[in-house]
Amino acid sequence: MAKAFGVPLDTDPRALAILHKWVKTTGAEINEARLRMTRLPKGADLIVNKVSGAPGFWIGNVIVMAGVPSIMQAMPDEVAPKLKTGVRMLSETIARMRARATLACSLARSRRPIRRLRIGGYPFFDPQNGPNMNVVLRARDPQKLAFAKRAVEDMLERVRRHKFALSRRKQGFESPRERQRFQSFSPDALLNSEGLWGVFGE
Repeated sequence: MAKAFGVPLDTDPRALAILHKWVKTTGAEINEARLRMTRLPKGADLIVNKVSGAPGFWIGNVIVMAGVPSIMQAMPDEVAPKLKTGVRMLSETIARMRARATLACSLARSRRPIRRLRIGGYPFFDPQNGPNMNVVLRARDPQKLAFAKRAVEDMLERVRRHKFALSRRKQGFESPRERQRFQSFSPDALLNSEGLWGVFGE
């Protein structure tokens, strides 16, 4: 790693001090293998190792940690607060779509892209209710994500009312107004008429 960054590789006094302290605490012996663990690229920052003492290091855009899983797992806590991160991706799940899966599928496969909003459909089998689906909405803006969730839930309520009207139609109780609404209904048309695209833009 030192060669890759064009810097010398030598014993780091900070790592050596940590080794001496660890040996004194544990009663272990200093040997050649442990001394090699104190050799680090010049200019590297140390990553504290609370398990075995031998530190990892961070140089440039490279982070080097222990190879032993149980030791390595304790080291990211030292690294994570220093990592540069962007705006968090937030998510909301609308669960158990069941009879509303037609709209869920339309949402998930929609050919009309929405900037800054991602919609995914995740089918699963419910032992009690049969085929089912979760719809997951993802966005970085919490207010717009909340709006998107309300908009989708409103669509689902319209689907529920549509299915109720379908049931009445089959039973011969359909009114002229219900017939008109039934004929004009489709999940894709509902998607295109909603405010999601007005808020997120295409």
